Amino acid sequence: MKIKHVKEVDMMEKVISMRNVRKSFQENVALKNLTFDVYKNEIFGFLGPSGAGKTTTIKILTSQLIQNDGEVEVFQKEVRTNKHEVFRNIGVLSDNSGLYERLTVHDNLKIFAEINGVPLSNIDEILEKVDLIGEKKKEVKKLSKGMKQRLMLARAVLHKPKLLFLDEPTSSLDPGTTLEVHKLLLKLNEEGTTIFLTTHNMFEADKLCDRVAFLNAGEIVELGNPDELKLKYGTDEISVITRSERKNLTMKNDGQAASTIHQLMLQNDLLSIHSVEPNLEQIFLKLTGREL
Repeated sequence: MKIKHVKEVDMMEKVISMRNVRKSFQENVALKNLTFDVYKNEIFGFLGPSGAGKTTTIKILTSQLIQNDGEVEVFQKEVRTNKHEVFRNIGVLSDNSGLYERLTVHDNLKIFAEINGVPLSNIDEILEKVDLIGEKKKEVKKLSKGMKQRLMLARAVLHKPKLLFLDEPTSSLDPGTTLEVHKLLLKLNEEGTTIFLTTHNMFEADKLCDRVAFLNAGEIVELGNPDELKLKYGTDEISVITRSERKNLTMKNDGQAASTIHQLMLQNDLLSIHSVEPNLEQIFLKLTGREL
């Protein structure tokens, strides 16, 4: 079951805009005419297999790389010429930890706060949110992997950014820790943080994202709301489970199916009925012939 929150996405205010962006590394073309927008207060999923160009896109949006061609704007400002203003309002969580293992949880965040001019009072506030306040005096090297991931997330949002980039934020985490990270991300989003999320986890994307873009070989092959995409690529079939046999019957959604279902209802033998919809992984496979 989804735990999506109900909110308004401001479709009039673009937080990210990429137009015809191309990036190549010698003979390897990583991005091909990439064009999309992300709007204020949105959780935007950027999905694709390894090597599709997801991390390259984040590095361009955060000015760690420069595109060969195209226009890149964050907060409606060109990234390369306004990088300092952009940096003040973004947070980044990548797979590169950068944590000081011999320092405590609190001292790791204190260093980041002092470098970025963040009030030290923010530290305990964010440690409460990521459920690490009880570990604030513990050395980072003694933390579990899940705790370290939550600490990196705390560091990324310590300065209360307007835009948060998350590159595989729950990779290799156990289900319990993943759920806690999801709850935190939803809370941050409810408080006004726009989130740009890359992930291989299609369940995660389906649960969290307002819209998703499928990236394949440097190009977006589909973009839309997860529920709408599942309906768009769904089959004209329905699935029925009977009470007597507990058997799942798949049938074409037509007059004959209606008659069959009517008979099952008369016999009090209809246990459940629902449409047959693909998941995001199946949609991507259908579009590209590749698995995520």
